[in-house]
Amino acid sequence: MWNMMCDVMPTISEDSISQRSSQLSGEDANFEQLMVSMLDERDKLVESLRETQERLGDSELRLKEVEKERDSLQRQIAANLPQVCKPIM
Repeated sequence: MWNMMCDVMPTISEDSISQRSSQLSGEDANFEQLMVSMLDERDKLVESLRETQERLGDSELRLKEVEKERDSLQRQIAANLPQVCKPIM
């Protein structure tokens, strides 16, 4: 009879091992979920960085165009301003 009870009931050390392994599997699942979340967040950040770099490039091109237009308008003003300011005789 004693032999049957030993086979049925886990010993204290076996019981604690199974608890630890279930804790570890829970921790592993939490760690895996954390890693998946971090990878998803990284992907979002990389996409956001790419879009921001693209917008920055577009803005820099637009800035150069506007500077050229400003310089052209300043030259036109400088060329035509003396004619406007000449005294009428």
